[in-house]
Amino acid sequence: MIKVTNLRKEFLNGQESTLVLKGVNVHIEEGEFVAIMGPSGSGKSTLLQLLGGLDVPSEGEIEIDQVSLHDMKERQRTIFRRKKLGFVFQNYQLLPALTVEENIAFPLHADGKLSTENSEWIHELIRSVGLEGFDGKRANLLSGGQQQRVAIARALANHPTVLLADEPTGNLDRARAEEILVLLSSLHRKNKQTIVMVTHDIFAAGFADRIILFKDGVIDQVISRKDSDYAKYLANFMA
Repeated sequence: MIKVTNLRKEFLNGQESTLVLKGVNVHIEEGEFVAIMGPSGSGKSTLLQLLGGLDVPSEGEIEIDQVSLHDMKERQRTIFRRKKLGFVFQNYQLLPALTVEENIAFPLHADGKLSTENSEWIHELIRSVGLEGFDGKRANLLSGGQQQRVAIARALANHPTVLLADEPTGNLDRARAEEILVLLSSLHRKNKQTIVMVTHDIFAAGFADRIILFKDGVIDQVISRKDSDYAKYLANFMA
C-alpha cells in the first residue's frame, strides 16, 4: 500500500542545510492504522508532508497504491492527492461561512463530481461522523469537536485510498479528542480505511495498529498491537 524507501529530506537556509529525514524506510499495509510519534523536529510531520505530495524528497522513493510519486510534476501530484488522499489537520481548515453539508461536498465540487448519488454519499458521511441534523449549520457555529468531525467527513468524500491526519486532536480537550479517536478507529475497522496519523499524544497513538517512533530523522522504534508487551509499553509511556 505505502512503501517508503531510503527517504531523505534536506532543508536549505542560506548557506546552512538541515537533514530532517535520514534514510527512512517504511511499509504500511492496506487497511492499517499507523501512528507516527516523536519530539518536535524529529521528522514525523515532514514524512507526512512527503506522503501527501505536499513536498518532494531530496532522495528516495515513495509508492502509494503501487504508484510512484518520484517523477510526478506538480499538477500530477495535485490530481493524485485529490483522487487518492484525504487530509485531516489540527486546525480543521473548514470554510467558516459554508454549512456542514457544503464543506463536506467541497472536494466533489472541485472535481465536478457532485451528483444525486454523491449527494446521498455526503449525507451518509454526515451520519457516519455523528452529525445527523447538522447538515445546514454553518461551520463557524460548531464546537471544535464537531468541526473536526466535519473535516474527517470531508477528507473521506472522494473515497481516498489513504487518510493522512496531522495532529487531529491537537486543538481538542481530552473528552472531545477521545470522541475523534473513537470515530477514526471505527472508520478504520468498518471500512478498512488506511490511516496514517502524526501525533504527540501516546493516548491517541494507542488507537493505532502500530506506532512508529521517530528520533533525529530516523525510525527509533516500532511497536505493534500484536506485540505481547504493547499494553505494557503504552502504560509505561503514559505513567
